[in-house]
Amino acid sequence: MKTKVLMVCLGNICRSPLAEGILKSKVDSNKVFVDSAGTAGYHVGNPPDHRSVAVAQKNGLDISGQRCRKFSQLDFLEFDHIYVMDKSNFANVTHLASTQDQMNKVKLLLEEIDMGLTEVPDPYYGGQDGFEKVYQMIDLACEAIAKKLN
Repeated sequence: MKTKVLMVCLGNICRSPLAEGILKSKVDSNKVFVDSAGTAGYHVGNPPDHRSVAVAQKNGLDISGQRCRKFSQLDFLEFDHIYVMDKSNFANVTHLASTQDQMNKVKLLLEEIDMGLTEVPDPYYGGQDGFEKVYQMIDLACEAIAKKLN
């Protein structure tokens, strides 16, 4: 049986698509399934932000085929681990949890590493440099997660 991991941010166009693509590149797809979602439904059905696609491509990953979707309460039943990018995402996701077991599945992504930060900043309103920094943060956290899952 595959371990299922869900990456979550606000709109599912910047951070969580990167996290999905990065973690997929580091795990055995026969053992681990990775997906992503957003807590808001602003971009449902759309591809990731072109800046996320570009920074992923620059690092050898193709996330252009991903499509945005909204986090749902059913995701608690489907996924073993739910990683959120910031405290606002954490609050939005845990608000939908109906049991302590579901609450226990939710974790801030950067809690997986010790870099002095707990939140992956949202790069949406900034320039390409913000996407580069976010990519590096997510990559370090996904490396730690992959070591646990492989």
